[in-house]
Amino acid sequence: MRYMEESKEIKLVGISASPGICIGKAYLVGREGVDVIKKYSISGKNLDKEIKRFKLAVKKTKDELHGIIENSPEDFRQNANILETHALLLKDKMLYGSTIETIENERVNAEWALKMVVSKIKMMFEGMSDDYFRERGSDIVHVSDRIMRNLVGQEQVNIGGINKRVILVAHDLSPAQTSQIQLERIMGFITERGGKASHTGIIAQTLEIPAVLGLGKQFGIIQHDDIIIVDGSEGAVIVSPSDETLIRYEEKIEQYETHKANLTREAHLPAITLDNITLNIMGNIELPEEVVSVLDYGGDGIGLYRTEFQYLSKPEFPTEMELFEKYKDVVDVMGGKPITIRTLDINGDKAISQGNGTIEINPALGLRAIRYCLKKPDIFMTQLRAILRVAAYGNVRILFPLISGVEEIMEAKRLLCEAAESLHRDGVVFNKDFEVGVMIEVPSAVIMADTLAKEVDFFSIGTNDLIQYSLAIDRGNFEVAHMYQPLHPAILRMLKHVADIAQKNHLKLYICGEMASEPLYVPLLLAMGFGELSMNPQSIPIVKRMVRSISLEDCKQFLKQVLKPTEIAIINDMVQEKYGKLLSQKIYSE
Repeated sequence: MRYMEESKEIKLVGISASPGICIGKAYLVGREGVDVIKKYSISGKNLDKEIKRFKLAVKKTKDELHGIIENSPEDFRQNANILETHALLLKDKMLYGSTIETIENERVNAEWALKMVVSKIKMMFEGMSDDYFRERGSDIVHVSDRIMRNLVGQEQVNIGGINKRVILVAHDLSPAQTSQIQLERIMGFITERGGKASHTGIIAQTLEIPAVLGLGKQFGIIQHDDIIIVDGSEGAVIVSPSDETLIRYEEKIEQYETHKANLTREAHLPAITLDNITLNIMGNIELPEEVVSVLDYGGDGIGLYRTEFQYLSKPEFPTEMELFEKYKDVVDVMGGKPITIRTLDINGDKAISQGNGTIEINPALGLRAIRYCLKKPDIFMTQLRAILRVAAYGNVRILFPLISGVEEIMEAKRLLCEAAESLHRDGVVFNKDFEVGVMIEVPSAVIMADTLAKEVDFFSIGTNDLIQYSLAIDRGNFEVAHMYQPLHPAILRMLKHVADIAQKNHLKLYICGEMASEPLYVPLLLAMGFGELSMNPQSIPIVKRMVRSISLEDCKQFLKQVLKPTEIAIINDMVQEKYGKLLSQKIYSE
C-alpha cells in the first residue's frame, strides 16, 4: 500500500525589505567574506612589503568597484553612488589607515590586521540605535571582505554570471553584488543578515523585487535548487511549498500585481478623507537622486531629507558649496513643494575616521546629531549656511534632530542666526524666513514638549528612535526585536500627548518615522491631528489610498477606544479588526 508523502513545507520569518511575491528555485551564492584567517608575524625588514601587499589589494578592490559601476545595469544607475561610497571607504582612515598602523605596530600579516580593525569597527556600529547608522557598518564590512578576498587570492562572487531565472539566497549581499543583478534573471532574494535600512534593502526597493532579509539561523535550512516562495510583503519565506500553497501564492501574485498597477495609477490623486480632510503624504530621502522616486510615487514633498550621506561618503567633510549644490538639486526638482532638511545626524565616529575622535562604548547614547553639531560649531555652521542659501530658491524647512531639552534648540537657533549674519556680511543671497522644527525622538522631548513648542514652528516625530529609547528595545537585536511595538500603549499615549500640545500651541505636527508608512496606523495618526506623514517613497500610494478610505470623525471615535486598553495584543487586534479587512479587501478584490 502506498502512502502519500507528508509535505515538507517550512515557513521562515524574516524582515520585509521589499514588497512583492516570487516563486522559484533557490540559488545559493557563497559568502563574500573569508572564514579562516591565520595570524603570523612579520619581521621588521618585511613590514614594508606587507604594507605594499595590503595597498595592492586595496587598489585591486578599487578597480573592481569602478568596473562594476561602469557596467551596472540601467536600473541600478541611480544607486551607483552607493558603490562610489564603498570606493571612498577604501581610503578611509578608520579602515585603511588603522590597518596599516596595526601591521606596523603589531608586526602581523595584513589579513589579520584587517580582521582586527574590522572587528572593532563592527562593535562600534552595532552599538548604535539608529538603523541607518548601524547598517552603515555593514558597508565597511562589505568593503573589507573584498579586500580580504584579494589578499588571500579568492575569486569574487559573480552575480552577473547567473544565466537562469532564480531567487538569490546568500548570507549577505553587498551593494557591489546587488548592482550586478539582472532583473530578467533574478526574481528576488533572501539573506541571513541585513535589515530594511541596509543598502541591500534599499536597492531591493529601488529595483522593486521581493526581498526578505535577516532570516538568522533559520537560513541554513534552504538548499540549492529548493523550490521557495519569497513573500516580501509579509517578510516570509516558504521552503518546499505544498501544491496547495503554490496555487494559493500564484493567485496572490496575480492579485498583488493588479493591486500594484492600480496603486500606480492612483498615486497622484490627493490624500483626502471621506469627510474632506486633506493630509500631506511626503517622502523620506537620503540621496538627491531619490527625489524623482518621491515625485513618481505621488509625494507632496520631502518630509525628511537625511543629509548624512554627503558626510559618510567622503573621506573629508563636504564644503559649503558642495552641500549647497546637492540641496539645490533637490529644490530644483521639487519646484515649490516643501523640503524638510534635517541637520547633520552623525556620531562622533565620523570624526574617528578622520583621526579626530575616540571610540564610544555606547554611541547610541553618545555624541551624535545635535550634540555633535553643537560641540563642532564650525562643521555645523558650514551646513547652516548652505541651508540658508538654498532656502532662497525653494520651499525649505529646517529640522534639528535628537533634541532632548530647550537649551539645545535655543543654541541651535542662535547659531542659525549667526550663520545668517555671516552670509549677510559676505553679501551672499540667502533666506532665513523659513520654518524651524525639532524631531521628537527621545522621551525627554515628549515630556518637555510644552516648552519646546514655544521655540519652534513644527514638531516632527521620529518614531523609530522614540520607540527604541522609550521601550529600551534594540530592534536590530534578534532576541528582543519582537518587543519593538509601535502600538504599545505607552507609545500611543506619548504621541497623543505631543499632538495635544502641538494643537494647543497652534504648531504644525508631522511624523517621519516608519509608523507613517504603515497603512494600519494611519487612522490613529489622522485622529491625533498629524497633518503630514513622511515615509519611504514606495509606501506613498498605499498610504494615500488608506487616507481616501477613512473619515476623520470615525477615526477620532476609534482612537478613544484604542487608548483605553493597556495590553499591546488587545490594541493590535482592535486595529487589525477595524482596518485590516479594509486593507486586504483593497488588495485582493481588484
